[in-house]
Amino acid sequence: MTVVAADRLRDDPDFRRYWLARALSVTGSMVTAIALPVLVYRLSGSTVLTAVVTALESAPYLIAGLFAGALADRWNRRRVMVAADTVNAVLVGSVPVAHLLGVLTVAHVLVVAFTVQAVYTFFDGANFGALPVLVGRARVAQANSAVWTASSLIELFVPPLTGLLLAALDPASLLTLDALSFAASAFAVRGIVRALSETRDGRPPLRLKVVLRDIGDGINYLVHHAGVRTMTIVGGVQSFTGGGFMALIVVWCDRVLHVGTSGLRFGLVWGTWGIGGLIAALSLPRLLKRMSPAAITLYALPMSALLGVLTPLAPHWTIAALALLVWGSAYVMVVVNAISYRQQVTPEHLLGRVNTAGRMLSWGIGSTLGAVLGGVLGTAYGPRTGMVLMGLCCFAGVVLAWTSPLRRIAAGHAPELA
Repeated sequence: MTVVAADRLRDDPDFRRYWLARALSVTGSMVTAIALPVLVYRLSGSTVLTAVVTALESAPYLIAGLFAGALADRWNRRRVMVAADTVNAVLVGSVPVAHLLGVLTVAHVLVVAFTVQAVYTFFDGANFGALPVLVGRARVAQANSAVWTASSLIELFVPPLTGLLLAALDPASLLTLDALSFAASAFAVRGIVRALSETRDGRPPLRLKVVLRDIGDGINYLVHHAGVRTMTIVGGVQSFTGGGFMALIVVWCDRVLHVGTSGLRFGLVWGTWGIGGLIAALSLPRLLKRMSPAAITLYALPMSALLGVLTPLAPHWTIAALALLVWGSAYVMVVVNAISYRQQVTPEHLLGRVNTAGRMLSWGIGSTLGAVLGGVLGTAYGPRTGMVLMGLCCFAGVVLAWTSPLRRIAAGHAPELA
């Protein structure tokens, strides 16, 4: 029996299962994104080691990203997503277990931070290709908006709650929530009825030479597609700035804003970014009816760069929270727009490879290097100065965008496949 997608995404039971899986996973990951650097900071008191946590969250893309994308385009995407969620539930769960047994170390936390993200690259590679197959290319932006709206609402409410919980519970114990969310996500994805992959008949046997050729095909498409190539480059510059900021945010909250590493004020500073992301997610489908993806990137990127410099200079935590709200809106707009664009223009058999290659170049390299440099600058000059110096780097992305083919694409004077 053939299962047909409903006209409206909200009426599509398979999309609701997909949406639930992403919402559950994001909830747990949001808790971990806050609790993990706090845990390392409390265990070590080190700015550099705290920054390393952020670097380790993106570094696996440098190692496994391309292979994960190529393999996800060959394998059954549903099985890859379920397996990755299951393995990560065990990995994250090892931290609260070790804490309970009194044997938790900084090294254990750092290894888990890296390994979880390495496994997640396979989920990501499958997920990038699964969504267009599930909802159809015409509804990709709408589907991404629904997913990012949920993510932004989660980022709005979870950080303040996490901040309150950190005042009463050890951060290691909170990671139990993330382990449970991975397990729940696996269950929801497993329940999706419709296919998440097209047929793979006629593919050559899986060998290293074949995988490397598949990777080359994905990179070749990314490099020669003017719009995808440019959005990937400017996304890398923006991620470089964002990685440096996130590497220092816990220390910034503690030593500059004086809101500590737990409590309501700490959570609110984190949470306002979620409000900005919510605004971006809700606005993108409407903006795409009036503007091209290229134009959205051109106008959102300068705002993101400006706020990346002004936010660390905020003299009070309330002003910092408001700045993060506006910055989050511009930053997430650039990110979601680029992801939706890649998913819409990339052929189905290349979706995993092209999107993981783009994510590796923009987030894996950009965020990793940004986090490392941010930690070094924060240690040498203080978190505020380090953040400002990182923020200034984003203006290089603005210059690149406005001198790139995006201007001609946005004006309609150049084909998008140039």
